Amino acid sequence: MQHHWVRFRHQGLECFGTLEGDRVRVWHGNMFEYPQRGDRTLAVEDVRLLMPVRPSKVIALWNNFKALGDKLQLSAPAEPLYLLKTPNSYLDPAGTIRHPGGGAKVVFEGELGVVIGRTAKQVREQDAMEHVLGFTCANDVTVADILHRDASFPQWVRAKGFDTFCPIGPAVATGLDPAKLRVRTLLNGEVRQDYPVSDMRFSVAQLVSLISQDMTLLPGDVILCGTSIGVGSMKPGSTVEVEIPGVGRLSNHFA
Repeated sequence: MQHHWVRFRHQGLECFGTLEGDRVRVWHGNMFEYPQRGDRTLAVEDVRLLMPVRPSKVIALWNNFKALGDKLQLSAPAEPLYLLKTPNSYLDPAGTIRHPGGGAKVVFEGELGVVIGRTAKQVREQDAMEHVLGFTCANDVTVADILHRDASFPQWVRAKGFDTFCPIGPAVATGLDPAKLRVRTLLNGEVRQDYPVSDMRFSVAQLVSLISQDMTLLPGDVILCGTSIGVGSMKPGSTVEVEIPGVGRLSNHFA
């Protein structure tokens, strides 16, 4: 069954539920274990949407799209290449991405996020999708000029780990085939990225299976699938949106 799961704050309380048009249906219990559908609905405009899950970790892929890899003349990796986004970087939908200061070049990277629904530890590829709750939108914000500042050590975590550098949301969409999805990133209303998820070097099932060989994936954890061509810098005052038809649109201001 298809749902668009959200977390939200209403009258000082954190709740979860499902989007139904311009309203949110309140559910009870736990999003991952036997959630119970409630009778009450609220207008979306009367709640503040939060990140749809609270991950213990966000795993971000590098060189996972053939089009971008070809453009950068990168060979296909033998296994997924990834880093971790730190919890201080997590940001709610409509939250403000903050410039870290100085003359840093800050870039957007619109991505598909895979949300884990069941604990995954050393799962087989054919079983991997049973551990996926659904999909969300994400922006893997990066300070590009920090990455190779020191020639002896690429600073991936630092470049991508600043406060507010990982917006996620607004919902987790279930019941979708990720290979049929498309990611679009808009900067001030202008489309900058528009690419098919089917171009991934490693599929969602492969990512979940292979990463779960290294570390246990917990309910609410998010895998960012990597990005494709069109990544670019943004200036303070900009609005950046990541849109995945069927999943939702994530919008954040950059200040």
